[in-house]
Amino acid sequence: MAEYWDLYDNDRNKLERTQIRGEILEEGTFHVVVSVWTVNHQNKLLMTLRSAEKELYPNLWENTSGSVVHGESSLKAALRELKEETGIEASEEEITFVGTARKAASFVDIYLVKKHIDPDSIILQQGETVDYRWVTFSELEEMDSQGLLAFPISFRFQQLREFFKPLLA
Repeated sequence: MAEYWDLYDNDRNKLERTQIRGEILEEGTFHVVVSVWTVNHQNKLLMTLRSAEKELYPNLWENTSGSVVHGESSLKAALRELKEETGIEASEEEITFVGTARKAASFVDIYLVKKHIDPDSIILQQGETVDYRWVTFSELEEMDSQGLLAFPISFRFQQLREFFKPLLA
């Protein structure tokens, strides 16, 4: 079944059009992506390893992320992606909006989930991810310096480095 995205203009005003995932967006149109950073009770961040079968960034580490589908709010998409990709269920009260980053064709809404999570309770999404790790801030820095993070994740980590430092201390 095709996945449809709502489209937005440069100022994030919703347009009365949708786009099928995978098609090139018209210049000046954007879709919304969510990026969820999950921190457990040990102040470790959840990272998942992308499948070797993925077209983009195979065998590289990432946090939970995905596109907001037609008719869905950014918050609902963040909670859905977290559940789909990791098996972690969070309530609206357990997720915090951090901010938005704008990319060439998308607005990336960044969220934080900080809660008690059994480190061994992760359920990976078949075909998407093949492994997971709970990492400290210094381990994440090391993964980044070794080129082990998918490019968009590395880029966002660089932008959010000072935000994460006290969270993962």
